[in-house]
Parts: sequence; structure tokens; C-alpha cells
Amino acid sequence: MLYTGKGDGGTTTAFGCNQQRISKSSELPEALGSLDELNAFLGFVKMRAADSLRIGGIVRDIQGTLFIVQAEVAGADKKVGEGAVQEVERIVNDIEKEIPPLKGFSIAGGTELSALLDVARTLARRAERRVIAVKEMKLRELTSETLSYLNRLSSLLFALARLANHQAGVAEETPRY
Repeated sequence: MLYTGKGDGGTTTAFGCNQQRISKSSELPEALGSLDELNAFLGFVKMRAADSLRIGGIVRDIQGTLFIVQAEVAGADKKVGEGAVQEVERIVNDIEKEIPPLKGFSIAGGTELSALLDVARTLARRAERRVIAVKEMKLRELTSETLSYLNRLSSLLFALARLANHQAGVAEETPRY
């Protein structure tokens, strides 16, 4: 059955919480929901990246790692390894070798894929803030690798957005102040 009705009163449980009911609006469900929202949106991005197997493959790998992050935040004995952080850094460094140097802020868009990756970047930043709140409130012990991964993730999504424009031959547009 896809529903239980147990959450009708605005409470839920999370793995590792001794099955105590907690408010759905509290920090832990908020962090888990933000991670879920990001992962679901990345599924949409991945489908739109069908013309770029490279970008689609990277997005798929991000989705897999986000499940580990979600499990850790929920209280499972799962952890993001240092290798995941290093892989993100390697990919960003490789992309930076291909695209023009960054000259300042750029206006999101250019191509549909780039715009979608920019939205994903903002969702990643929000999820990171929510996860940090969980750690700061001492609701979960989170590894430094998990926090580093979430911090690097928005940089990776920004690099992918720039790469999508570059691959399509679309120049970045800078804001006018």
C-alpha cells in the first residue's frame, strides 16, 4: 500500500529516530525533502540531457550519491566517501579546461539544459543549507565528506550549466549593472 494515513496529523518518522513521531515541518524532514526534491529534479534534467551522454551520465552519478546523502541524513549507516568529493572536483576541473574562463556573474539560461542545471544548482544550495541546519541542531552526526560533497555539488551543477551552453555554442550573458 502506498499510504498509511499515519502522517495525516502532520507528523512522520525517520529511520534512526526510534520511530518517534516528529513534525513534518521540523528540520530533519525539511532536509530530507529538499534532498528528495533535488534528486527528483535531477531526474528531469537527466532526461533533458539526452543529447549529451556525458552530462546525463554525470547527473545520474549525482543522483546515486544523493541517495547515500539522504540515507545518512535519515540516520542510516551510509556515508559519502572522500572519493565522491574528489570525483566532483576532478569533473569540475576537467570542465573548466574546456569552457571559457569565468568573467563574473552570468544570467541563467542560454539553452534549456543550462537553465535546468542552474535551477538544480539553486536546489542543491537549499538542500545543503537544510542539511547544515540538521547538523547544527545536532539531530544527526554527518561526515565532513558529506558536507564537502554538498558544497561542491552546486559548483559541479554550475560547471555543467556552463558546459551545456558551451557545447551548444551559446555565449554566456552577463548582467548589466
